[in-house]
Amino acid sequence: MPNIVVLIKQVPDTWSERKLSDGDYTLDREAADAILDEINERAVEEALLIKEAQGGEVTVLAMGPERATEAIRKALSMGADKAIHVKDEAIHGSDAVQTAWVLAGALGQIEGIELVIAGNEATDGRAGAVPAIIAEYLGIPQLTHLRKLTVDGDKISGERETDEGVFKLEANLPAIVSVTEKINEPRFPSFKGIMAAKKKEVQTFTLADLGIDPSTVGVGNAGTGVTAVTPKPPRTAGEKVVDEGEGGNQVAQYLIGQKII
Repeated sequence: MPNIVVLIKQVPDTWSERKLSDGDYTLDREAADAILDEINERAVEEALLIKEAQGGEVTVLAMGPERATEAIRKALSMGADKAIHVKDEAIHGSDAVQTAWVLAGALGQIEGIELVIAGNEATDGRAGAVPAIIAEYLGIPQLTHLRKLTVDGDKISGERETDEGVFKLEANLPAIVSVTEKINEPRFPSFKGIMAAKKKEVQTFTLADLGIDPSTVGVGNAGTGVTAVTPKPPRTAGEKVVDEGEGGNQVAQYLIGQKII
């Protein structure tokens, strides 16, 4: 009966226009529609499948501003049992290392964790490093970028697919894994699940609650930063080809000119 924690994140919808904040060039999260990252939906789904097969409890853990509660409720409506929300203004602009440090601190507040599941990378950052960094902080095995996951007693195994082939990985629990989009198809929350989510426990932590010094996190203390940005150029009209018998040749010449063929 594994005790599972799923790391989730609220990100700007990929269909919304994304903007950077003036001054520190961090993502302006209020300028776009926000959603639970799709890869996190798959991580939640995998945890729920394990729970349905073997029992146990699923907790979702998020780090972010007040608005992240929307993503937390989405995960709870899918079937997660409870949630933890790390909310503190000082974490704004934290890089991957700082984010992992805060999440590791929050995981330390949960008793009996056997498995931590995360997405392989967030769509707003694409760093793909947080699960591995957390594993280093906590001193537990990491099985990353998995397309298949199996829990058997106190052991975990999975398949990692890369350009070089498919690799089989295994480790003893407790462990942390990250999953890819091939792991499953996430369920849609039912009306019953949506209503039940409103009553489920969401525990809130600040950095002080976790014993983390604010001077170790945040955009001003990050190991990486953006020093300048260039706006994306406006979209220009494409080249139109009117087919009067030579359309195929004109298209071919254009593709050759662009070095596409």
